[in-house]
Amino acid sequence: MDITQQGYVRTDLTPDGVAHILFYHPNHNSLPSRLLAELAAAFTAAGENPDARVVVLRSVEHNTFCAGASFDELGGIQDFETGKAFFSGFGNVINAMRRCSKIIVGRVHGKAVGGGVGLAAATDICFASKWASVRLSELAVGFSPFVIGPAVERKIGAATFAQMSLTPDEWRTADWAKHRAFSGIL
Repeated sequence: MDITQQGYVRTDLTPDGVAHILFYHPNHNSLPSRLLAELAAAFTAAGENPDARVVVLRSVEHNTFCAGASFDELGGIQDFETGKAFFSGFGNVINAMRRCSKIIVGRVHGKAVGGGVGLAAATDICFASKWASVRLSELAVGFSPFVIGPAVERKIGAATFAQMSLTPDEWRTADWAKHRAFSGIL
């Protein structure tokens, strides 16, 4: 099976109304288009579910919260339409999160790279363990973080977003991000 076809998104609803949206991919929780579409659908469904009172976003299995977009899929882009669909993936998830009528809590237990930083920033409040760190690596691979940029910039401000974007090889601690967040805890 092609690695971009592996992984899953699952929603577990507790009796007290907590909808846990969990995602997993064997490549450090990177997110191919299929999983991004499933994440967007999960946020839409949670927002419409009257039994869900709050949503918790978390990944499973790895030391990495989310490695961002699937580089395997990125390497396979051959035309405009495929590229547009690929780069729209995180935007669709972030928009679904913004439209979700429930409070979204992020649980970041490890590294968040690129799109993973966008997911964390798009939550209403985000809790990160002391092992969490963030990095916007897009410029290192030849493009800018334009899709996740609005969510990240809203959370940490334009100057800090620019600093992160222009230093794609630097990891920032969760404490560093927390002290720069305008709202919530990243």
